[in-house]
Amino acid sequence: MVSFRPFTRYFSLLARYLKPQWGKVLLMSALLLISIGLQLYNPKVLGDFINATLQQGIGKGLVWLALLYLLVSFLNQGASVVSEYLCEKVAWTATNELRADLLAHVLTLDQTFHKQHTQGELLERIDGDVNDLSNFFSKFLVHMLFHLLLLLGMLVVLASIDWRLGASMGGYCLLVVVALTWMRRPTVARWMVARQASAEFFGFLGESLAATEDIRANGGMSYVWRHFYNRFYRWYATTSHAGWSGASPWIISQALFALGRVLGLVLGAYLWSIGLASPGTVYLIFVYSSLLMQPLDQVQWQLQSLNQSESCIRRIEGLFATRTAIQDGPGAKPAMGALSVTFEHVAFGYSADEPVLKDMTFHLPAGHVLGIVGRTGGGKTTITRLLFRMYDPQSGTIRLNEVPLTDMRLNELRQRISLITQDVQLFNTTVRDNLTFFRRDITDEHIRLVLEEIGLLPWYASLPQGLETMLGTGGEGLSAGEAQLLAFARVFLTKPDIVVLDEASSRLDPLTERLMGQAMGKLFANRTGIIIAHRLETLQHVDDILVIDNGEVLEAGSRAELAQNPGSHFARLLQHVDGAIYA
Repeated sequence: MVSFRPFTRYFSLLARYLKPQWGKVLLMSALLLISIGLQLYNPKVLGDFINATLQQGIGKGLVWLALLYLLVSFLNQGASVVSEYLCEKVAWTATNELRADLLAHVLTLDQTFHKQHTQGELLERIDGDVNDLSNFFSKFLVHMLFHLLLLLGMLVVLASIDWRLGASMGGYCLLVVVALTWMRRPTVARWMVARQASAEFFGFLGESLAATEDIRANGGMSYVWRHFYNRFYRWYATTSHAGWSGASPWIISQALFALGRVLGLVLGAYLWSIGLASPGTVYLIFVYSSLLMQPLDQVQWQLQSLNQSESCIRRIEGLFATRTAIQDGPGAKPAMGALSVTFEHVAFGYSADEPVLKDMTFHLPAGHVLGIVGRTGGGKTTITRLLFRMYDPQSGTIRLNEVPLTDMRLNELRQRISLITQDVQLFNTTVRDNLTFFRRDITDEHIRLVLEEIGLLPWYASLPQGLETMLGTGGEGLSAGEAQLLAFARVFLTKPDIVVLDEASSRLDPLTERLMGQAMGKLFANRTGIIIAHRLETLQHVDDILVIDNGEVLEAGSRAELAQNPGSHFARLLQHVDGAIYA
């Protein structure tokens, strides 16, 4: 039994993207109908030409028929060109919207999803899959619809000549479509495997390119090349296998098309032998029978393309069906201004059998600055991730001004908190856009004042085009210190109520660190701050200390009191560690 499910799934995915373009779709449909009518009419002109030649000889009527044939041919080509242009425009507009929606959806997914899928894999799924779908969409709309209607028109014309012609050729066409549709089924699964292999290859390639310096420095080139070739070969092998699996329908289709031409010739000869067809009509029958091969061939080709496109559709649907574990809250809003932070018996682990935080409880009053210290892997960065709701704890509650994080809107939460990390993400765009994250409501004067406040005014004055100066990918051309200070400027511009500093100063030179130290006092004024400290100097700016180890609170309290208490962990830390604390 022929299944039309792929067609319905395809159109259910893309129909909503065609709604804004109904005008173009209607114009394109009208041009397609005109082109079909002209293609059906042209063979009749040739048939009339043959009959007129046999009956009347060469005369003025033949000239007019020849001119009519040329006119119809030119009009047909013009209608086809314009309709295909419109179809391509509609297809690319629709699929670009699909790309945007996929990207927006992926950006809403939680960190667990992003840990499971590499950037290269997601790029291939968002762009590569949609690109293949775009190619199919543009060709399908022009060729599939056009040739199906053309096929129907030819069958109607043949049936008008003789019902036996229409019945015979209609049965033949039905046989071809059913056979080719049935034969394409096994290749869908093979294309699914090929698309997954492609995503894995590009995911590995993206990771390798991002880590080029580390790979070279640590002698990992042989490993990378070996896995590169293995993944590339798997991609090549699965794609070739899927492509060759579609060759059998093409081979069988050629045999069926030859059978169709023979059938048309035999039927035409039979009707001529019994006096029911003139030579021009016999020619018309043969031409229409041969022209039937064109739409059938295009239908077969599009069905073969559907194998690859259906695998893309399934992967796109699967991506849309993925839901984030971090759900938006009902919209509770803490009071404006500095916020208190409370962790109540919070337990969390990135996997169920490996807890990172264990029954963690602490309170940070509004307007205070907290320094978190502890060993690497103790859970310091995890605290900030939970505060941003990149993850939700397995148990316990996190509150801002007594409002649970889960009751707040995610946008509201992330507007109230800013994070400065050691690895600053900079974009290949202007200095202004890197500072404002593409916001247009921040004036140049405000940006200049912020840069002056953090000591970047001399650097700003050295820029050849000011705020319009382009930065290279990843901040190419900036020192680590300048990149960190730019990230610091971003926080000044967003005016959050909580600032989280993941010890950005650990990568700064002494001069730049002094500049940041001077700006910290201004930044933390009337705000709550959290500093994940790696060096003792940073703790000069904090009011309270939280010492954690292995996901548990060892000690919490006022920095001054803990430093003066010889029995405290923090005091012993100050006595035995010079410069760096636990890293």
